[in-house]
Amino acid sequence: MAERTRQESREAFILHGYAYRETSLLLEAFTRPFGRVSMVARGARSARSPLRGVLLAFQPLALSWFGKGELRTLARAEWVGGQPLLHGEALLCGFYLNELLLRLLPREDPHEALFSRYWETLRQLTSHGGSAAALRSFERALLKELGYAMTLERDSANGGAIDPAKSYTYDPERGPIEVKGPGPEPRVSGRTLLDMARDDYADPQTQQQAKALMRTLINHRLDYQPLKSRQIFRDLLAL
Repeated sequence: MAERTRQESREAFILHGYAYRETSLLLEAFTRPFGRVSMVARGARSARSPLRGVLLAFQPLALSWFGKGELRTLARAEWVGGQPLLHGEALLCGFYLNELLLRLLPREDPHEALFSRYWETLRQLTSHGGSAAALRSFERALLKELGYAMTLERDSANGGAIDPAKSYTYDPERGPIEVKGPGPEPRVSGRTLLDMARDDYADPQTQQQAKALMRTLINHRLDYQPLKSRQIFRDLLAL
């Protein structure tokens, strides 16, 4: 990968920020042209810093940075606007999206289509139309970008078309396989698979089964290491 020195006003979102030394921040940014980029924002926590109050998660930014190696130096950040703030459930969903990107995307691997999908998903989360469809669609897009596109319309064992009336298990490395009687989890109906292929999550059963299926596939790609955002959501539901 060629070294890059100076970048000006690149579209980006902040995925996470960590306190660094007395007044600085270490940032993980998701940028349109370069994917995930790590950078230090020197003095960003200082009361007089022009960066203070700008480096917000879930807000479109124009970032400028310089430097070589894995850690760049942030030079300037500008708020682009046009994205409503996330609240409540939408905010928790946003943290989940960010954690997926942090855990699964390699650094400096461009994913422009996924960047656009991420931005669109944030807009959907603020539309009050329910988060299930937005999350499932993003999860599928993420797996596809990582090279794990889901097979949803063909039985991986025999190549036949998925039958909406039959039941299937889903092998993370192969795809759906018809099951008769007791079988391995997760189990989904053929209708659920076909609904997912159309990004149609209106049916309650499809919502439930798609959530369980995507959780299994995401866990597989994470080597079954738990996500903090999921635990936070479970803890809040238990209150």
